[in-house]
Amino acid sequence: MSEQKLQSQTVQTTGHAWDGDLQEYNNPLPVWWVYTFYVTVVFALVYWTIYPSWPFGKGWIGGLSNITYVNSDGQTKTHSWNTRALLLEDMNRAAIAQKPYFDKVAAMSYAQVAKDPDMNGFILSAGKALFSDNCAPCHQAGGQGVVGFFPNLTDDDWLYGGSFDKIHETIMGGRHGYMPTFSEVLSPEQIDELANYVASLSGIGHDATKAAAGNVLFHSETAACYYCHGADAKGRKEIGSANLTDNIWLWANVPAASSAEGKVAAIRSVIASGLNKGVMPAWAGRLSPEQIKVLTVYVHELGGGQ
Repeated sequence: MSEQKLQSQTVQTTGHAWDGDLQEYNNPLPVWWVYTFYVTVVFALVYWTIYPSWPFGKGWIGGLSNITYVNSDGQTKTHSWNTRALLLEDMNRAAIAQKPYFDKVAAMSYAQVAKDPDMNGFILSAGKALFSDNCAPCHQAGGQGVVGFFPNLTDDDWLYGGSFDKIHETIMGGRHGYMPTFSEVLSPEQIDELANYVASLSGIGHDATKAAAGNVLFHSETAACYYCHGADAKGRKEIGSANLTDNIWLWANVPAASSAEGKVAAIRSVIASGLNKGVMPAWAGRLSPEQIKVLTVYVHELGGGQ
């Protein structure tokens, strides 16, 4: 097939032929597509000029946009636009707006803060934000806690006391709960008797004979449970020992058991294994005194306080 004949065909080609009849079509891109491509190139060049883009040395091409913010040391910084600087600017703006309220909180007593109607909205919003950021990962968003792991802050049952001062002390210094492992000093039968006695204190179904023996053991020097939980088993707030008479459970997952035997078994497991996981970190140094004060009032109101 001659080159002249190929060129005379209706389908446009580049005009070349290989092996006699192998042709290369000439199909240009649509005009709209070409112009769209040019627009994206121009857009990219403009974007790279205005905003941070390509890495350059130990930094990057900063662009023309700048943002001014105040860092954690109180220093005013101007930096090329970036999301971290934008976040710091937003946080700085919020801190400036909240400062008059925090200053007012610092100058007031806990009782005054709790009773001041003008402060209620601020305590609710700022306290909830602080709680969500720092406390909710353990105590959950609503403060209901997790049985077996983290205390419920909404049930008005306070291991170390629910006054403003005690809650403040807890947040500032943290807590570390502990109960010895009784499987090392008591027989399985004795542990079972203690479990039945503890169940009886909260009105849970139990073996009366075992509970009677557990009562004796509870107040004896063998188990010496009364040292920490008190002779009335209502706990001692100075050391954070639990009240065993109110049917409120932190470590033994009694609510999850459907039968009386299951509830007693949950109590028995805690007595046998003991506890060394009730750890709460100290927040002094992580939060400002004003933030801790707001958080104290917020937590106090969650559980009704004391």
